[in-house]
Amino acid sequence: MRIISGIHGGRRISPPANMPYTRPTTDIAKEGLFNVLQNNLEIDKLKTLDLFGGTGCISYELASRGAPDLTIVEKDNKMFDFIKKTAADLHFDNIKLLKMDVFKYIETCSNTYDFIFAGPPYALGTIDDLPKLIFEKALLNKDGWFILEHTPRNDYKKFPHYRTERNYGSTIFSIFIQE
Repeated sequence: MRIISGIHGGRRISPPANMPYTRPTTDIAKEGLFNVLQNNLEIDKLKTLDLFGGTGCISYELASRGAPDLTIVEKDNKMFDFIKKTAADLHFDNIKLLKMDVFKYIETCSNTYDFIFAGPPYALGTIDDLPKLIFEKALLNKDGWFILEHTPRNDYKKFPHYRTERNYGSTIFSIFIQE
């Protein structure tokens, strides 16, 4: 796993072994995703939320590219500790890390964001609830983006606010926009 661009571009990060619920986004998929983001959003002005933080790779990439305000939600102890240590090692002082269940966070969240990313475990049975909850709870600012990482077995084309998707083999990013 590596940070692709920005102040830490090219830096390798080694996540812990034996991560049963974590599946880091591949570098190829992440590079494609950030090409889309770079061409559509001003990353250096974004307030971001990373749900199911996992290794933290999406937020490290955002921080490396200048995102000023980042929140990561991760409930697994091992991954929470890894993100905390890695963010400190990279001197990303603008990352707020919360150790809690994503659905509880969404339910109680009073903040709004410009960009929300969710990379849940692919086997999550309630994955289809995520786009619904993000918009029901009004977590996105106007013109804000929500991106959901999932497999080809999920299809969100008929969901409200859906705009497009990017396909990288077994990884699909569905993009939803708050108008």
